[in-house]
Amino acid sequence: MTSSVSRKVFGQAALGLRSMSSAKNIKLFQIYRWDPDQNQKPHTKTYEIDMNECGPMVLDALIKIKGEQDPTLTFRRLVMNINGRNTLACLCYIDKDSSAAIKINPLPHMYVIKDLVPDMTNFYAQYTSIKPWLRTKVEDSHDLDHGEFLQSKMDRKRLDGMYECILCACCSTSCPSYWWNADTYLGPAVLMQAFRWVEDSRDEMTAERLAELDDAFKLYRCHTIMNCSKTCPKGLNPGKAVAQLKKRVSESH
Repeated sequence: MTSSVSRKVFGQAALGLRSMSSAKNIKLFQIYRWDPDQNQKPHTKTYEIDMNECGPMVLDALIKIKGEQDPTLTFRRLVMNINGRNTLACLCYIDKDSSAAIKINPLPHMYVIKDLVPDMTNFYAQYTSIKPWLRTKVEDSHDLDHGEFLQSKMDRKRLDGMYECILCACCSTSCPSYWWNADTYLGPAVLMQAFRWVEDSRDEMTAERLAELDDAFKLYRCHTIMNCSKTCPKGLNPGKAVAQLKKRVSESH
């Protein structure tokens, strides 16, 4: 009798565990949608995701939505605005403890190509304008036949905190100065990369680089708001780099 009761209780407990494991854990994702080929205004569409069947990152949810619910959803480069903060979807954890929906939008103050895809044309053109490569006084004076560009460990260390930038534009699109002057102000991401080449001991065109940046709009539209450093998903400090670049330009006069 006791054995029969024990088996019954154990069976009920196992059934309860199976029921708990099969219960859905629904999370809502509110995603900006706009297709230029469709005759409709931009809108937000809500998707439901069972977190028991999804990875921990926002990118996991986006891939799951595109693969299983809506193949028309378009995104790239992983960079977007999630719950009001510019970040990388691959580094942003889904908050499973909150019942609030996750809101996903494209980077702010940029033209949108489709859905979560911003137009980065202007951003890349600005990056190209700083000539982000080693420059020498005499063209082609250094190549593989002349050996490597060498520098000391101390000189190499001066590039730390800048070379790691992946040009995601999170910092630039969080900057109010860049919002209003994107046609003339280079923005924190590009300026930090400009300073990276100014600081490189192997570059021979430092004076020319500083002269090219000595401009009221290219550089000095920065008002040290520091949104850039706060939002960087890699923990870099573009605001500090821009301040140091201003100092170098001032000292070059």
